[in-house]
Amino acid sequence: MTNKRVLAETKELTRLALLSALLYGAKIAMAPLPNIEPVSLLVIVYVSVLGLKALIPVYIYVLLEISTWGLGYWSLCYLYVWAVLALAAWRLKDMDSSLGWAVLSGAFGLCFGGLCALSYWAAGGWNFALSWWVSGIPFDILHCMGNFAMALALFRPCRRILLLLVNRGASYA
Repeated sequence: MTNKRVLAETKELTRLALLSALLYGAKIAMAPLPNIEPVSLLVIVYVSVLGLKALIPVYIYVLLEISTWGLGYWSLCYLYVWAVLALAAWRLKDMDSSLGWAVLSGAFGLCFGGLCALSYWAAGGWNFALSWWVSGIPFDILHCMGNFAMALALFRPCRRILLLLVNRGASYA
C-alpha cells in the first residue's frame, strides 16, 4: 500500500469518525428540547454528500447512543429507523430543493413514532405498540415541525460545508 493511499484512507476514517461525533454531540446539545434534534438533518446531509457510506457515522452514532443510555426497546428501532431515513435520502439524492429535503425530514419526524412502534410490537404485541405510538403523537408532531424547520433553514449551508470538507480533504491525498 502506498503512502498516498494510507494517507487518503486515514483521512477518510478520521472524517467518518468526526461526522459520527458531530451527530452524537449535536443530539446531546439539543436534548433539552423535546423531539427537536439535528440528527435527521445531518443524516440527510451526509447521505446527499457521501451516499450510503453515510451509514458508517450513523451506526457509530447509534452505538454511542446505546452505550450511553443502555439497551431498551428504543435501541431496536434505532437499528432500522436511521437506515430508513438514509435510504429515503439516497433515493432522492439528486433533489435540489431545500423544501423537498425539509418535507422528507418533517415526514420522517412525523413517522418516527410509528416506525419505532414496530419494535414495541415485537416486544409486546399490537396493543402495546399502538398505545405507545398513540401516546407519542404530540411528540411526533413536534419532531415533524422541528425537523422541517431545521432542514429548511440549514440543509443547504450544512451540505455546502460538508462538500467543501470532503473535496478539500480529497485534494490533499
